[in-house]
Amino acid sequence: MSLLEMKHITKEFPGVKALDGVTFDLQAGEFHALVGENGAGKSTLMKVLSGVYPAGTYGGDIVIGDKVQQFKNIRDAENAGVAIIFQELSLVKELTVGENIFLGREPSRFGVINWSELYHRATKLLKDLHLPIDPRTPVGNLGIGQQQLVEIAKALSQSAKILVLDEPTAALTESEVETLFTILTDLKSRGVGMIYISHKLDEVFAMSDRVTVLRDGRTVGTHNLADLSKVKVISMMVGRDVGDIFPESTHEFGETVLEVKNLTAFDVDNPAKKLIDDVSFAVRKNEVLGIAGLMGAGRSELLMAIFGAWFGRVSGEVYVEGKRVEINSPSAAIKNGIGFVTEDRKRFGLILEQTIVDNSTLAGLKQISGAFLTNRSRETVATRTVMNSLRVKANSPLTVAGTLSGGNQQKVVLGKWLLTKPKVLFLDEPTRGIDVGAKQEIYAEINRLAQDGLAIVMVSSELPEVLGLSDRVLVLHEGRLAGEFSKIEATPEKVMIAATGESKVMV
Repeated sequence: MSLLEMKHITKEFPGVKALDGVTFDLQAGEFHALVGENGAGKSTLMKVLSGVYPAGTYGGDIVIGDKVQQFKNIRDAENAGVAIIFQELSLVKELTVGENIFLGREPSRFGVINWSELYHRATKLLKDLHLPIDPRTPVGNLGIGQQQLVEIAKALSQSAKILVLDEPTAALTESEVETLFTILTDLKSRGVGMIYISHKLDEVFAMSDRVTVLRDGRTVGTHNLADLSKVKVISMMVGRDVGDIFPESTHEFGETVLEVKNLTAFDVDNPAKKLIDDVSFAVRKNEVLGIAGLMGAGRSELLMAIFGAWFGRVSGEVYVEGKRVEINSPSAAIKNGIGFVTEDRKRFGLILEQTIVDNSTLAGLKQISGAFLTNRSRETVATRTVMNSLRVKANSPLTVAGTLSGGNQQKVVLGKWLLTKPKVLFLDEPTRGIDVGAKQEIYAEINRLAQDGLAIVMVSSELPEVLGLSDRVLVLHEGRLAGEFSKIEATPEKVMIAATGESKVMV
């Protein structure tokens, strides 16, 4: 008998059928991956399971053990043994670890919280999970990885039999991921069933027993891991056969568009510390220049310093089309033909509460709409054009950006900068947090933009992405340029040797 069965789950929103007869089951002690493109219905299905969408707002049945469940709210789901850990953590950072674990369920007598009992239980729980964390530590003092593990401890304090993890490693370091997987393996041995949502197929294949693929709100199939390959999973996700994920590059380079000489950027909090140290490079028309390096190497700081968005002191020279320019602010960068798709699209790329048209025209409003009066009709036409070009899936330009999937949000951000008609475009982690199908579309668009004459500087922490898309690769190590490789010369081994500082190989 299955620990969980979700039978023929249907969920509709105005004008959209988000789930269309989805089936899913989970065994005790199983690690079951749930994958699909953004917008496939994964999160909606888990919100049905966890009581975010209460009984009566969806069709189908949830069966746990042998009982059909009718959850009215999240607490009902928790009482039935279901715990969900969303990518956006729900901890109160001002409270201690112990207070967060038992928030709303504090042990008490006659209405008075028994603090000694609370911290005793928290200590035992953390010890059982092999987490060396003091339960009296404020959560805000912990790193994001430890906060993620506190979320898991909180879920298990509720005697969860079913644990849902939604992109749990998105903000974790490699060592934190290893710790997380060690804990999850231990939970499997205790009989906890886990549903794992991730775009990272390496993790899916490292941990899963079975994989279920959703596409367009329907179940495509459930398979044992042994019967799958990554290519087959991707094909099921996108609904077509997948060959090489990166487009073939045939760029013929033009003249130099952007040249940076001896750029140095200093730490905001420690003005004597150099985060970027005497970096020089150039990028040409029709070229994709990739920037690789380990976390903390200074990749994002380099782009921000050139773009006028770095708050610390910056020195060096920037030339656009051979002319030296002074860039002290993002508006100055935009005027000089530089666009910047930032790493965190939700914080710096979009106003989530605003429509697609408002977001798309934000950076180039004067060019699109006019210098003095806005022209809504012109803005809408421009937005529709870029939406069609980038294949943004939305009902209209008036759709609120925050309701879009991650991949479509990223396309809106990209479209915003394309409407400024840039000469050079900075892309910082252009495919972070989006699914394989959307990644392929972004890759094809990057290749097309370069072929059309744009100069592109791309930062990515995914080495295959850097090698697959770039015509040339620069490698940073501790803020300094540690390597430069042509597309033919760039190999994973050479790039990693330079990124780790083992060799200052310059080719």
